[in-house]
Amino acid sequence: MSFSAEYSFAAAIAVMTLMLSSCTGESIKTMYSNQETRIESFIDAQLAANSSAYAVSNKGSERVVLVAGEGEGLDPDDTITFYYAGYTLTSASIVSSNLFASNRADILESAGWELTGGSTAPISAKLSEAGFVEGLRNGLEGVKAGEECLILFSGKYGFGSHKLGTIPANSALVYHIWVESISKE
Repeated sequence: MSFSAEYSFAAAIAVMTLMLSSCTGESIKTMYSNQETRIESFIDAQLAANSSAYAVSNKGSERVVLVAGEGEGLDPDDTITFYYAGYTLTSASIVSSNLFASNRADILESAGWELTGGSTAPISAKLSEAGFVEGLRNGLEGVKAGEECLILFSGKYGFGSHKLGTIPANSALVYHIWVESISKE
């Protein structure tokens, strides 16, 4: 192969690689857009089913407040104590087969999980310091003590291209949250 043929071949490979990565980037954008549409449909169904529920948006996260809390909302420097159940959102509803984690015994039992040494106590964490995934941190901001809510976000604000345990890469997530208390510091 001559120098110019080698150069042309290398250039063609580089162009193909750029095209493939562009297609992959576009397919991920499309996937996230589809997830956001599914999230909107999910929220609409929740609001239609519960006349006292309302939605709050914050930096790519959506929170559906099912039971209003009291007091001041959670700020980044505050500590929250809460129960949770995390699900991948693959349809227009939450299904127990999509549960990936929880600290509520009733949720674990209804999903058919065995309680073998894992904690079912509420978690206490400072919002700004805890290892919350971006979508959950954004969704928790502003919650109040006693609030029950659903926090939803696309894979863009979740674990992105990283698979984590049973959570597939780029998954849309829903966290069902029961806030026990908020400590202002």
